[in-house]
Amino acid sequence: MQRTKQDQRKRIHKRIRKSVQGTGIRPRLCVYRSNKEIYGQIIDDLSGVTLAQASSRAIKVSGPKVDQAKQIGKALGEKAKAQNIDAVVFDRNGYLYHGRVKAFADGAREAGLQF
Repeated sequence: MQRTKQDQRKRIHKRIRKSVQGTGIRPRLCVYRSNKEIYGQIIDDLSGVTLAQASSRAIKVSGPKVDQAKQIGKALGEKAKAQNIDAVVFDRNGYLYHGRVKAFADGAREAGLQF
């Protein structure tokens, strides 16, 4: 039986989450990509709290999806900097580091986050 894309992404996600964990000093930047939207949150896994979040649904941006992802990444980076978060661990959530996920990460780096 052949695996679907969703099954494959879930397997990759489990493998990544074994080594990626957010702390209070260095929280986890998690990205979720749907067909229409992109979402990002900064999570402290030890206390189970979302520190900052941004999405293309909450922040109305226009243009191609890659450009939207970059703008959302910048917005999330600015929210994190406002809360004195400088360094994060990037959790690509099983997606390939390409296209919208890469643009999101680049936007967050431009805003001043280090990972």
